[in-house]
Amino acid sequence: MTIEDPSRYVPENALELAIGRQVRAFRANQGITVADLAKQANLSPGMLSKVENGLTSPSLATLHALGQALNVPVTSLFRKYEETREATNVKAGKGLTIERQGTRAGHQYQLLGHSSVQSPSVEPYLITLSEESDVFPLFQHEGIEFIYVLEGEVVYRHANKTYHLRTGDSLYFDSDAPHGPEELICLPIKLLTVIVGKE
Repeated sequence: MTIEDPSRYVPENALELAIGRQVRAFRANQGITVADLAKQANLSPGMLSKVENGLTSPSLATLHALGQALNVPVTSLFRKYEETREATNVKAGKGLTIERQGTRAGHQYQLLGHSSVQSPSVEPYLITLSEESDVFPLFQHEGIEFIYVLEGEVVYRHANKTYHLRTGDSLYFDSDAPHGPEELICLPIKLLTVIVGKE
């Protein structure tokens, strides 16, 4: 599993684009029109439009005027530029094999992506069930979970209900409730699972 270096793909006007997105976001959140903000900041609507679209490099005086008009610190206009942008690329069959509660029951977990900065946390897994077992652990953790059946057939329990899942079926649920495979009907079973933790 590799994380691409975001600095390799930074466009020349990345700073201008980041500032523009922040200005637009603050303006939209406050319900201010382009014309009204331009007037308050003593700018032409055309110039403000260029700033918001990253088509010009605003002067410090312009940034100061926009900050005052939006009632935000000038430094807040640079926040998006400072954020790290990551991408995870996993080649077929190369996911990071990890051990979780169900590993001992013949479950193989391959982590397909991970971000060190993302909130809430999102963990995509390829789960392979290849061995029958008399006992299946019931999982319980904060967040939500999405399961998509890539191959096989399984009866999956969530809280007090069971779901007969076949290839192409999916299940989306609150993972605070006990859940897990209850009956393996057709092996091997491959599940694409995405776990989203709470912020």
